[in-house]
Amino acid sequence: MRVISADDLNRVLDYASVIDRLDAFFRSGNTRQEHAHYPVNVPGGAEATLIVMPCWEEGAYIGVKIVNVFPDNGGRGLPTIMATYMLSSGETGETLAMLDGNTLTARRTASASALASRYLSRPNAARMVMVGTGVLAAHLIRAHATVRPIADVKVWGRSPDKAEAVAENLNSEDLRVAATTDLEAAVAEADIVSCATPSLEPLVLGAWLRPGQHVDLVGSFKPDMREADDEVMRRATIFADTRADILKKPGDIVQPLEAGVITAEDVVGDLFGLAQGTCAGRRADDEITLFKSMGTAIEDLAAATLALERL
Repeated sequence: MRVISADDLNRVLDYASVIDRLDAFFRSGNTRQEHAHYPVNVPGGAEATLIVMPCWEEGAYIGVKIVNVFPDNGGRGLPTIMATYMLSSGETGETLAMLDGNTLTARRTASASALASRYLSRPNAARMVMVGTGVLAAHLIRAHATVRPIADVKVWGRSPDKAEAVAENLNSEDLRVAATTDLEAAVAEADIVSCATPSLEPLVLGAWLRPGQHVDLVGSFKPDMREADDEVMRRATIFADTRADILKKPGDIVQPLEAGVITAEDVVGDLFGLAQGTCAGRRADDEITLFKSMGTAIEDLAAATLALERL
């Protein structure tokens, strides 16, 4: 059994290759997956979540990711998400590798958003706002810049110091990255609005949006979590990584569904449909598109097998 570290994954999983690998997996439709969430009581702290994500490709690979989400970890100087991935042979069941789940998750999540952007954002999208300053922020910025000519990025977070740190780390001659405290203005001028936060209240408002933008919502995965308000959902053409999961779990979809703001039919497609050509992506320059990411076990398996094969 091979142990594949975070350094290994950062070395071999460049965003362009992972994006193409995800596209191929969604296009093939040869994988099967499950996804289970379990609440975990933390005495004296916020409720944690245990997520189990198995996926298999018949005759090839079996993968299982175990994810522990502990919202209070930020105050302890620890990542909110702790994950481990086990990859096995689909022919014999032999364990082939154990992978660092945090790095795998970050790279495949950002790459999935970038894959969606390749289908949904305007090809000339050059300005981006990153809402959130956690581990995913840098990955999302770099991944989106892989598929679109992103040249200017604004970073907003509840902590201005953290936003400054993210911006300072990424700013370069080719990619101008700066922190901002004016989220409304940053959203209004952006071509791509990406959010990766644990927020329980909407941060991006539909009144701020202009025609032609693409919204990328990554953070919410439970019904009480929310990154965009009802007006965003009402104005946007909505896509997901997997349509079935998206209708049941994240608050950004579940809450407006329950309120009658949108219907299930308003989620018009997912990465399967986009990759296989069974649903249209962006249809007009002035269309507002939205991708709601939940994270799927297919994405993990695609990235994990790519890493193993390259190593």
